[in-house]
Amino acid sequence: MPTTPAATEAATADPPERSAVRSLLRLWPYVRPIRTRLFSAAFVAIVASCVGLVIPLVLKWMVDGPVADRDPGGVWLGALYLLLLGLAEAGLFGLRRWLVARPLASVEASMRADLFRHLQRLPIAFHDKWASGQLLSRGTTDLMLLRMFLAFPLTFLLVNGVTILVGMIILLAQEWTLGLVLLAPVVPMVIVCSMFERRYAAVARRAQDQVGDLTTVVEESVLGVRIIKGFGRHRSQAKAFTDLAHTLRGTELGKARLLAAIWAVIVLLPELTIGAALVLGTVQVADGGLSAGTLVLFLSTALALRWPVESIGFLLAMSQEAATATERYFEVLDAEPESLDADADVDVAVAVPGSSPDKGIRFEDVEFRYPDAAPDAPPALDRIDLHIRPGETMALVGATGSGKTTLTALVPRLHEATGGRITLDGEDITAMPRERLRELVAVAFEEPTLFSASVGDNVLMGAEHATADDLRRALAVAQADFVHRLPHGVDTQVGEQGLSLSGGQRQRLALARAVVGRPRFLVLDDPLSALDVHTEALVEAALREVLAETTALVVAHRPSTVLLADRVALLSGGRITAVGTHQELLRDSAEYAWLMSGADESADSAFAEDLSYVKGDR
Repeated sequence: MPTTPAATEAATADPPERSAVRSLLRLWPYVRPIRTRLFSAAFVAIVASCVGLVIPLVLKWMVDGPVADRDPGGVWLGALYLLLLGLAEAGLFGLRRWLVARPLASVEASMRADLFRHLQRLPIAFHDKWASGQLLSRGTTDLMLLRMFLAFPLTFLLVNGVTILVGMIILLAQEWTLGLVLLAPVVPMVIVCSMFERRYAAVARRAQDQVGDLTTVVEESVLGVRIIKGFGRHRSQAKAFTDLAHTLRGTELGKARLLAAIWAVIVLLPELTIGAALVLGTVQVADGGLSAGTLVLFLSTALALRWPVESIGFLLAMSQEAATATERYFEVLDAEPESLDADADVDVAVAVPGSSPDKGIRFEDVEFRYPDAAPDAPPALDRIDLHIRPGETMALVGATGSGKTTLTALVPRLHEATGGRITLDGEDITAMPRERLRELVAVAFEEPTLFSASVGDNVLMGAEHATADDLRRALAVAQADFVHRLPHGVDTQVGEQGLSLSGGQRQRLALARAVVGRPRFLVLDDPLSALDVHTEALVEAALREVLAETTALVVAHRPSTVLLADRVALLSGGRITAVGTHQELLRDSAEYAWLMSGADESADSAFAEDLSYVKGDR
């Protein structure tokens, strides 16, 4: 479904007090390595602007000297000076651009890499809350805005400020009365810019969040194109996109109106003052109180200052957008990542001499409550006590919504238990470095995820140091022989999300990824749900050999999968209500017998439908 603005606001709430300067100062750690080039570029730009201010002085000399004295040689000499000053100004601005281009590209690349690394370390709870489009827009659009800010507004806010200051000093030194006329609009412009800054900041934030919403819709539509086409929902999806695009258009038009208003004020006030100065200066020249050259200098300098003054509006706008982009970027970087090391505040159980800790996987009074659950809502898992002995396979059975997937996610710490503890061979998992924990525990999820890489690379993600023999063995266990019939075998690119493969093929590759590293502990969340009966039987036969070498927790819905296990645990309403063998639970638990009978009936029904189809009854 499309991300709504409400969802965006929940994920990206504005801070209570906002300071653009304080936000932008957070970029300093990234800017510090290139500060020499950046300061050098700013200095070169200031020199270039000041060179431009020398041109009116040359014009004054020419008008009051060679032109007044009718000296052609002096005029040509002045023209040469003007040409050299123009070339120097252009060359210096080109040098400034060269100084910052490569370093700023490096800053953007560094920030993007840090964002991606941090996203990989953030807990699952974070990714459950945030729309992927919001994260994508922070790694693309927002970082582009920051690079543009560092390349242009950051430098030219300083350069233009210095240029205006030097220009006003020149004007006041030449004729202070005319200089004061040009200084008249300073106070109203400061007031207008202050008001503009506050209003534009809010609109800029809203627009950038809406870009994230739009990105989410596009991404979901591309990834879910089969569903959209299959249900004929392209019109409703297009309408959702159009509505969000229209909302973004309205926000962008609001930004344009604000920018047009500030631009009109910033352009109008200097034009009025230049006109007033021109009238006053002309009167003074007519009265003989001012030379024609000085008036030319005055007007030329005032016109040279028009661009630095008029650019204030859009420089402030770009700075506000950059401040908003910085806030959005650091909203993600400020999120608390998973600790790669053991948690410091965990009391680690120490083995007492003469005793041995429980081996295998043990859940001790484990409780889990989702972070966004209502305070009065019951926990998703409540007082879970379960022991999976070393080398044992435990099947986890329960109705839909009973908490099976949540329980399996606690073992590799994809979610953190909110109560109790989980141990592997007697060691509390919260006392283990996460890297070591995830080397010990391999997982396969019901919804397999493949990446835009080769088949072999996707499988070998399950073990960093796996060999080609390990790959062949894992594919054999998962009955993934179809790989060898692909155009390039294990080197075949599977495409985004592995959608070029069937659901059963993706699930078999995910299972191969889980077993390729011969893990000590194996957690399988209904890994065979997408397989047909015959393939399932072949996978189960091969999987028995793997399960004999590991300690496993397997979520099961079918009796055939349950029969892989040594014992079965029944999860009901977030509690373990029964543990025993398959036959014991069939005899002693009415709920388990009901669940298994429903599974049997579904399997029988599916088999009957397949048989009917083969016989031509349909």
